Amino acid sequence: MKEQKLSLDLALLLPEIDLEQDDCVKRLQNALQEYDGIHRAHIEEPKAVDELCLHYDPSVLSPQQAQKLAKQSSAKIARQYLHLTIPIEGMDCSDCALVLEHSLGRMTGVLNISVDYPDQHMTIEFDSRRLGKGAIEERIRRLGYAIPLSGLRRIISKYPYLLLSLSSGIFLLLGWSAQKFFGASLATAGGFYALAYVFGGLPLARSSFRQITRERRFDTDQLMLAAALGAGWLGQFAEGALLLFLFGLGHALEHHALDRAKNAILGLRDLAPKTAIIRTPSGDTIVPVEKIQINDVVRVPPNARISVDGRVKAGSSAVDQSAITGEYLPQDIAVGDPVFAGSVNGEGSIEIIATRLAKDSTLAKVAQLVQEAQTQKSPSEQFSDSIIRYFVPGVLLIAIFVILVPPLLGAAFRDSFLMAMTLLVVASPCALALGTPSAVLTSVARAGRAGVLVKAGAHLETLGAVNVIAFDKTGTLTIGKPAVDRILPLTDMKADEVLALAAGVEAHSGHPIAHAIVEAAKVEALHIPEAHDMRAIIGFGVEATIAGRRVFVGKHDHSDHASAPQDLLSKIEKIESSGKTLVAVKEDFQLIGLISIRDQLRDNALSMIRILNKLDVDELVMLTGDNSLAAQRIAQQLELDQVHSGLLPEEKLDVIAQLLASEKLVAMVGDGVNDAPALATASVGIAMGGAKTQVALETADIVLMSDDLSQLPFAVGLGRMLRRVIRQNLVISLAVIAGLLTLTLMNLAGIALAILLHEGSTLLVLLNSLRLLRYDKARST
Repeated sequence: MKEQKLSLDLALLLPEIDLEQDDCVKRLQNALQEYDGIHRAHIEEPKAVDELCLHYDPSVLSPQQAQKLAKQSSAKIARQYLHLTIPIEGMDCSDCALVLEHSLGRMTGVLNISVDYPDQHMTIEFDSRRLGKGAIEERIRRLGYAIPLSGLRRIISKYPYLLLSLSSGIFLLLGWSAQKFFGASLATAGGFYALAYVFGGLPLARSSFRQITRERRFDTDQLMLAAALGAGWLGQFAEGALLLFLFGLGHALEHHALDRAKNAILGLRDLAPKTAIIRTPSGDTIVPVEKIQINDVVRVPPNARISVDGRVKAGSSAVDQSAITGEYLPQDIAVGDPVFAGSVNGEGSIEIIATRLAKDSTLAKVAQLVQEAQTQKSPSEQFSDSIIRYFVPGVLLIAIFVILVPPLLGAAFRDSFLMAMTLLVVASPCALALGTPSAVLTSVARAGRAGVLVKAGAHLETLGAVNVIAFDKTGTLTIGKPAVDRILPLTDMKADEVLALAAGVEAHSGHPIAHAIVEAAKVEALHIPEAHDMRAIIGFGVEATIAGRRVFVGKHDHSDHASAPQDLLSKIEKIESSGKTLVAVKEDFQLIGLISIRDQLRDNALSMIRILNKLDVDELVMLTGDNSLAAQRIAQQLELDQVHSGLLPEEKLDVIAQLLASEKLVAMVGDGVNDAPALATASVGIAMGGAKTQVALETADIVLMSDDLSQLPFAVGLGRMLRRVIRQNLVISLAVIAGLLTLTLMNLAGIALAILLHEGSTLLVLLNSLRLLRYDKARST
């Protein structure tokens, strides 16, 4: 009889594999061809759906039998050859994928392995008779990577303290209900109380053991554990279980709140994409961001995240930079504009030239600095720690005294022991230990979300107490993009010739005024001569040799033209009194011309100054290298209290030192470049435009990531609120301790009331600290 054919859907036979390239398809074909009556098994092509075609002898097999053999064989293969897709955490570079593939690929039983670094997962095929899933996961963990949990295991892993605490509370409720409503004896309800003790006390026991054996110190955990065990020893199981339940619940909420504050900023590190599209001679190529080199051209499609810091080479768009700068309105960008990793491109497609490696991006730097900030302690935290370090052992000694001494004087031992246990609860400084770090951490997180990078909580706390704020002028109070206003030739040279000479000297300088001079020469289409032997004279200017003559461009000195005609002196005085800056141009030490440079005040500079006055900043000071007339005019416009003009960088440092000598806390605001010494010397240094310069990130204590001056009063206001919250938390915690101690010693508060009020105060200071996460910019206006 002629052979017949039977077509079967491969997706139904092998539902968990990649049908196009998996070896299990070949295994199934080979296995089926071993059976009597099946002549051939192959894949039918081309088909819209992959199908397995069986050629069988109808005299040996019926269609139903052939189909049954196919299902049995595919089931056997699927059980033996397993395919897993495993998500992996901790891969921070493309080389991690190679490490995993190499290490797991050598395991006995592994048939195929592929690690997808951008999507952070691994696909593996293995022979289950020779290798198990557990061994694969163990190898991954030994290599230093993590496998995220799922389902119930994920919930348990994410909220262990909360689940243990709730379990303790449930068993406490069952025990209390059994006694209250069903008349159960203490012995019957004791089983529930025992479980409440186990679930509530396990975290405390582990923490206490670690503190004593490893860190050689006592903390509030030991006090709570001792009080709970003491209550149980007296037969007050319900009170002891209540203590463990409420204390554990407070710990769980504390962990959740602090994790929320940390994740508010550290989530920044996940904003940058893992891969990027780079332009190569052979076309576009997708590569891991770690492979991108400086000057590589990266293409960013519409609505995609930007992968590296760079400058726009082609195209234009509107970019959401809020994750970096805190500016929530999209910023229009065009050719030459900077862009930052983690920003979201708008509707336009752009090409950027990478200016930093992925590991050096502004986003990566911010994440690193925030993580470091969370490990540093503010003065208030150090104060709280110093109290707790000596307070806890003191409480333990007092409790021992109360247990031993009164019975020697005739008091009942049970009463003395119960009072001692109550003292352990009421004197435990839980709220004191939590109040300051929770406030500091939440304020640092809130600042970061608004585009204000705080390198340590101590700096924000200091900013909240400053009396004086000193400002650099150029780039801080002004826009920082000066432009040439006019040129005054002082010899027979023409204005264009003076400008061209100045541009030749300034062509390789990075100073904003140099850029303005060179840009003006380009606009006028002037020939810019080649300069040689350039030398920067710090605080004065730049000089170079052009056509055999020494040309200087820099600081204007009135003595250079003391004998000039009166009409020229009047022009110079008028220019300077209007707030403009004069740049001197000299050829072979002879003054040949003056270039007038104008700089505009920032639109919100005056409103910012007025808001700072409302925030009770006593003095607002301007420090500038400009001439006195120009500086005084700007100071009048901005209603500043003091102005110091004509300053060299080291002289700005002297002014800051003088202000500090008057026992005032001084904040210095600058661009983080020329002002580095003053920023470092001030009580707290604040740099603007940190997203655009790594120098600002390195030199200042607090960095305003954008050029928006409104971030400054926001930061000051947040610092003020931080100090208020810390004081409130200290008052609450110390007042509750003092009040409960008094009531306990007067025998007016039992252990149950002490537990409720003590744990209530801990939750209160935590909730009070979390208010900082909701601090609004509008409150500082």
